Amino acid sequence: MLGAMTESTELPPEDRKIVTLARSARARNGVPEGAAVRDETGRTYVAGTVSLDSLQLSALRTAVAMAVASGARSLEAAAVVTTADTLPAEDHTAVTDLGGPETPILRATPDGTVQQTHTTA
Repeated sequence: MLGAMTESTELPPEDRKIVTLARSARARNGVPEGAAVRDETGRTYVAGTVSLDSLQLSALRTAVAMAVASGARSLEAAAVVTTADTLPAEDHTAVTDLGGPETPILRATPDGTVQQTHTTA
């Protein structure tokens, strides 16, 4: 399911927070993408793109891996700040694996405007 463009100020505070955290990770680390996920307890995990010779991970897959490594059992929501028009299927799969098919993924531009809300349900 895809939603329409939304100003970040129109989002619920919890979703606005993960978009802001994702923007910060992208800017702070000078990487193509920043991401943040919120687990079932409200904890957030923030990551940027990983680009090493031996390891390539999108920001969203990195944030999901951080959540899993920290003991998260589920996800409530995810946000990605990117210039890309779409997200790779692997990003959707990682979120679905931990959060289920109805977990929203907010795709935002670098200025924080949410372009789409994705779910696989």
